[in-house]
Amino acid sequence: MIGNPIKKSDFVLSPYIKSNNLRATYQILNTVVPYFLLWILAVKAASISFWLLPPIMVLMVLFSVRCFSLMHDCGHYSLFSSKKVNRVVGFMFGVINAIPQYPWSRGHAYHHKTNGDWERYRGPSALISTQEFAKLSPSGQWWYEFLRHPFMIFPGGFFYLAIKPRLALIAGIYGFWGHLLNYLKQYPDITLMGCFSSYKSKTWYTTAEFWDLLFNNICVVGSWIFLSYFLGVGFFWSVYSITLTCSAALFICVFFVQHNFEGSYAHKTEGWNYLRGAIEGSSYLELPLILKWFSADIGYHNIHHLCERIPNYNLEACHHHNQHLLTRVKTLRIADISDCFKFILWDSASNRLVSISSFREASQPKGVEIGVH
Repeated sequence: MIGNPIKKSDFVLSPYIKSNNLRATYQILNTVVPYFLLWILAVKAASISFWLLPPIMVLMVLFSVRCFSLMHDCGHYSLFSSKKVNRVVGFMFGVINAIPQYPWSRGHAYHHKTNGDWERYRGPSALISTQEFAKLSPSGQWWYEFLRHPFMIFPGGFFYLAIKPRLALIAGIYGFWGHLLNYLKQYPDITLMGCFSSYKSKTWYTTAEFWDLLFNNICVVGSWIFLSYFLGVGFFWSVYSITLTCSAALFICVFFVQHNFEGSYAHKTEGWNYLRGAIEGSSYLELPLILKWFSADIGYHNIHHLCERIPNYNLEACHHHNQHLLTRVKTLRIADISDCFKFILWDSASNRLVSISSFREASQPKGVEIGVH
């Protein structure tokens, strides 16, 4: 950091990296069991009065957020000490959240490797630079701003979880059949697996990702069909779509504000520093105790980016132990969240995030003063 050359070795991290399987198991039980019990309670409540559903659904949304946060830990192989157990549990949470955990984790790992390098990674909202924004037509600029309005996290969240993984599988399989037909013309003796191994899909990067995507879709769509039949199409999709949409909106919101805020480290690739990306490009989101629990302490995002192998149940202790080194970390509170959504342009010249209004104001031609002679 400028004027304060802190190194990663200055932080005490090792004692907090070790996973605790008993504690992780307890977290699974106190999350998944209540989530399914709330579904049963919702069914019972609906038979009495639909006015009993809203408070139950609020809890379902919060437990769904916690499911996603624990899935996130599994993707970093930090929740349990065993990589295999993390994969299995992560897959289960992926089914609950309707998203393939393994492909998601690969993309998320790239975010960790490049955090703060805005030339290589533009965040989940695919932000553009001020130069790129200036080249857009007025209607293009309007659409860019509209699609990144805070309220768009609701339809965007539903698309991200419920629709995008299904489209990814369909598009990938469609592309594979075209690839197979071309290969059979060129190499008639090739095997199906040989053809598949040579196929480079845009929707999955490895064979393991394909299988995770396929089995996730089978489990998710299968559960949709079964629960629609068992609970009724109208009831199931009303409760499920609202719960899924709101939980997705919440964790997208949390992720967004932990990297998009005033003063966030937003550097070009040349001269980019991983440590500054973790410390200055990730915020500390100060949440009430109950929300800290439901988000599995992801508010300690600077510590998480400093070392992603630290499980969620050790983040707070690690944060307090190293607090004297975190003076440059941006602290955000719930009241600050709305302001963060303004920072949707990257100014590569100044290495910072800016709002559209401030960019337009800076782009206005300066008034020419006419002197009196």
